[in-house]
Amino acid sequence: MNTTTNTASASNGMLAVGGIGLIVSLGIVLMKLMSEGHSAFATTANIPWGLPISTYLFFVLASTGLTFVAALSMVFGIKGFYPIAKRSVWLAIITLIAGFAALGLEIGHPFRMIWTFPAGMQFRSPMFWMGVFYTADLVLLLFKFQKMNADDWDSGASRQLGVASFVAVVLAQGTLGSVFGMMAMRPFWYDGLVPVFFLVTAALSGAAFVVLFIQIAYRGNTDSMPLDVKALMTGAMPKVFAAVLGVYLVFTIARTATGLWSNLEGNEVFRVMYGSMLFHFEFWIGLVVPFFILINGNLRNQATMQILASALVILALFIGRYEFVIMGQMVPMFKGQWTPGLASYMPGLAEWMLVVLAVSITLFLYALGARMFDLSGKPKS
Repeated sequence: MNTTTNTASASNGMLAVGGIGLIVSLGIVLMKLMSEGHSAFATTANIPWGLPISTYLFFVLASTGLTFVAALSMVFGIKGFYPIAKRSVWLAIITLIAGFAALGLEIGHPFRMIWTFPAGMQFRSPMFWMGVFYTADLVLLLFKFQKMNADDWDSGASRQLGVASFVAVVLAQGTLGSVFGMMAMRPFWYDGLVPVFFLVTAALSGAAFVVLFIQIAYRGNTDSMPLDVKALMTGAMPKVFAAVLGVYLVFTIARTATGLWSNLEGNEVFRVMYGSMLFHFEFWIGLVVPFFILINGNLRNQATMQILASALVILALFIGRYEFVIMGQMVPMFKGQWTPGLASYMPGLAEWMLVVLAVSITLFLYALGARMFDLSGKPKS
């Protein structure tokens, strides 16, 4: 079986959808930014970070998790995961690019970064180091993918690149968590366990993305998979997916319950979150239903169930990142101002188009990679 041809054929529709979405969304975003500037976004003084920031957070955590999946074979030597390592690295690269695109356009004048970054470095800020580590991660992943594409999986340089990219992404994820977790003025975020929560979120994102895109690559037909991929997708991978989802559920329940029962000022937003239909859809449909699918031995190995579970989890994780970013800012920081008890936010057209742009970048670049490279490649021995 020619798996490269299979993958390229399955990606034709994705390439078209991603390309059209990319052109349309980028055109709308640029038009809005050039005509309105940053006021094209619905953010305010009370809520300066909106949907584009949660989109960035979603995609960079997905990239982190995909690097974790690739590291199972590249760093820790678990050979059973080699058949999905190359696809995981490519997905890690493109989701990181998608996240960077959302963040860069959210600034309103992305080219200004070229001179403001070198002129205004804040070495004590975790946000600065987050940018440094994620940039290093992207560069290292590109070099690692080049080695893999040249069938250099096990040379000293290739192994060192794998280890270096893993270290870089762990540091990047840790500083990203610190950006939120160190904000004492934002009780919803302020928690030393936020980097750990992000670590689990990243791992779950990586597992969900890998499962979904492998099933897409083989059109949901397990019998068309190479034997080693089929063994992984009907064996260890859905079990790992279930285990990480279970840990994430524990974190979500513990964090929500603690927030609901706490009388700390600022944590009233947990009641707002818990009272929303969006949260209950995220929790029950996006997390609990997939968890029961994955712990059922008769269901978790079925391709349709894996597609359903991974798609629902990805949707739930996106909702969760939106809630995390927005809810953390709803309590006004200045208590004497004439504002409602909680600030409100509703994303505008430009912000939704940034989401479409990031998704389109992911679809387009993945399909392009599937046509140009053999993403099912693995070591020959």
